[in-house]
Amino acid sequence: MQMLGKEVAAHLKSFHIFAVMDQVLDNPLYNALLSGCKHFANGNDKVKYFPKEVSPFAGTSDLSAASLTALYDMLPEGRVVVFITAQQPDIPSQWQVVHQSKVYQMMGDSVLSVDTEIAEIAPLTMADVPQMLSLTKLTNPGPFEERTIEFGNYSGIFNDGQLVAMTGQRLHIDDYIEVSAVCTHPDYLGKGYARALIMHTIKQIVAMDKIPFLHVRTDNTRAIEVYKNLGFTIRQELFVNVLLKK
Repeated sequence: MQMLGKEVAAHLKSFHIFAVMDQVLDNPLYNALLSGCKHFANGNDKVKYFPKEVSPFAGTSDLSAASLTALYDMLPEGRVVVFITAQQPDIPSQWQVVHQSKVYQMMGDSVLSVDTEIAEIAPLTMADVPQMLSLTKLTNPGPFEERTIEFGNYSGIFNDGQLVAMTGQRLHIDDYIEVSAVCTHPDYLGKGYARALIMHTIKQIVAMDKIPFLHVRTDNTRAIEVYKNLGFTIRQELFVNVLLKK
């Protein structure tokens, strides 16, 4: 195996964050909507959210009850939003808390290169969205909607026309790009498809002079081990809050 660590380390040094990670990752959703994903942003300077068809994600400049109340007032009844933050926000009582959990934020600054010739990796297009939705519904890698593909650079592996594994890029935050929607059909686990797709995506990110990172549920032990074996390291634990406007 060859190391990509030197390549990524060079990028880290050039961004003057070799020793200390940029704090934009502590509030990833708000900062994505402020920077690389700002073309999706609805809201105002302090409260931002994605179109429902793209993602349920939302973010605020702070975690105050006032900010979450302002977001509540912007949204239609029945809208679900997801927050991912370094600290637990102060949730006003008018919100219904649907789900709470935690994720690890992992950095790909020491990623091991793996053989990507395991299977043919194909770029995914709008024509593949029905199969992408079916695969993500089956495997639950995280929120995936009809227009999530618009984040860009999704790739997959097909078997006899069936999409059996995929991954892509989601949040673009300044110098960082998130590896996301890593999933494999249960019938095709153990073939190395996830590793090949992750490596393929990371090479794309590094080629853009960006730094790869990802989020994974803290209870997803299988995925965490895959990421650690590739060289990802845990940066921090983040809070996930799924809220419904009643």
